[in-house]
Amino acid sequence: MGRIQRALLSVSQKEGIVEFAKALHGLGVQLLSTGGTAHRLQSAGLPVAAVSDYTGFPEILDGRVKTLHPRIHGGILAKRDDPNHLAVLAAHGIEPIDLVVVNLYPFGDVIVRPQVSREETLEQIDIGGPTLVRAAAKNFQAVAVIVDPADYPPVLDDIRATGDVRAETRWRLAQKAFAHTAQYDAVIAAYLSQDQPPWQLDGTPGGARFPGMLTLTLTKVQDLRYGENPHQPAAFYQDRLGRGLSLAEAHQLQGKALSYTNLLDVSAALGLILEFPDSPACGIIKHTNPCGVGLGETLAEAFERARACDPVAAYGGIIGVNCPLDLTVVQAMKGLLVEAIIAPGFTEEALIGLRRRENLRLLALPQIGTLTPAPYEVRSVIGGLLLQGRDAKSWEPSHLHVVSKRQPTQAEWQGLEFAWRVCKHVKSNAIVLAHAGQTVGIGAGQMSRVDAVKVAAMKALQPTMGTVLASDAFFPFRDGVDEAAKAGVTAIAHPGGSIRDGEVRDAADEHGIAMVLTDLRHFKH
Repeated sequence: MGRIQRALLSVSQKEGIVEFAKALHGLGVQLLSTGGTAHRLQSAGLPVAAVSDYTGFPEILDGRVKTLHPRIHGGILAKRDDPNHLAVLAAHGIEPIDLVVVNLYPFGDVIVRPQVSREETLEQIDIGGPTLVRAAAKNFQAVAVIVDPADYPPVLDDIRATGDVRAETRWRLAQKAFAHTAQYDAVIAAYLSQDQPPWQLDGTPGGARFPGMLTLTLTKVQDLRYGENPHQPAAFYQDRLGRGLSLAEAHQLQGKALSYTNLLDVSAALGLILEFPDSPACGIIKHTNPCGVGLGETLAEAFERARACDPVAAYGGIIGVNCPLDLTVVQAMKGLLVEAIIAPGFTEEALIGLRRRENLRLLALPQIGTLTPAPYEVRSVIGGLLLQGRDAKSWEPSHLHVVSKRQPTQAEWQGLEFAWRVCKHVKSNAIVLAHAGQTVGIGAGQMSRVDAVKVAAMKALQPTMGTVLASDAFFPFRDGVDEAAKAGVTAIAHPGGSIRDGEVRDAADEHGIAMVLTDLRHFKH
């Protein structure tokens, strides 16, 4: 092994750089630097050679060209065990550079700023930085490269112990460096391929613009204990391209670490409560399906209505609410085991009341109600990924038309809208029985629609007489309507589109049921 004699430091993220440089200087390492980093180190009293002095060529083009010079890249890329390379260095007076410390212009942070201009974003495309990183990572046998301040301490430990950076450390740092530049380039590519990264979706198949080559850029939020089952490893990653509402931004205020299934259910709860921005809403999720949804004048009333739908299934569920959770909800939860709660926030009284439930996970996401999710969804299949626009549509009054002889009453219209918004979040085949503001029975994930109706009626613990029904897709046969009539359903909303729509409508008329076609399907697999 050699010895670290010369380090080039040029960082956008300056956290810890002065302390790191001081430690290097104390170990006899010569420091090279550029621009703002050099100024920061000089201000701290460190002897720093400016790159422009070292190369004999000034920074030009407003700093766009600083390190792109043979004295820099020759010193990084030269093979230390190749006599010809070393002879070239000697012939041109080039000194080897043994350590490169670089992180890049914050392009990803800039593009999410409101009203940021195209000119501002283009200036944040780093050229010299990625070139330095890639050069050093390519020559990792001789050069150590740091792109993350978290690696300052282990690198210093190696140098103190041996005078050099251990081979296994350099290998790990090179892997991290290439991942860093790959993610950086992916963000830029997505931004430049669309005016609004990552994709523009207007809700119609013909209007969707998907890239010909898709590169995901994700940052690990945390390792998880395991996946759906203990034998499956898992981790949680944040989408770096998304601009919208993100679970990764939620603050966990208490409770055990989130599990894989917790996150799936919390995500389902979050999507559900976003359907109801105009009144206090509560959704209780079990295995990603709603087992109860309620609206109310207060959040406590909404919770009580949600739990009443299926209190057995609610036990051990995930709760999502769209208002800050207060003490009255905590008191109403007495006796109910809850795995996690996601809310815009929690009052101090509520936090005190929940403190004794030390395993209960509390997630505060203040952006609920102010931000919307990204306009796309990604799902994995064996050997690939599926990408689609998010199902952002719901109750579209202009698309509704009544096909039955009887028109819905005002109360039925309100119930149908509520049931339809909930049905969108139930796994197909999906049926929701409801009154305005409260689910009564939910039939989820059935292989036939008539069975989904039967399950919804069977699960109902309250009278189903006078309920309304929402179906995520059309009724292929009249049997589903006949079962709904047995349960006492008085109005139905479904998309229509079956060759037997006429028979289904006639069945509704026979039973005196009002029927509304939505012309919008909500399959959820």
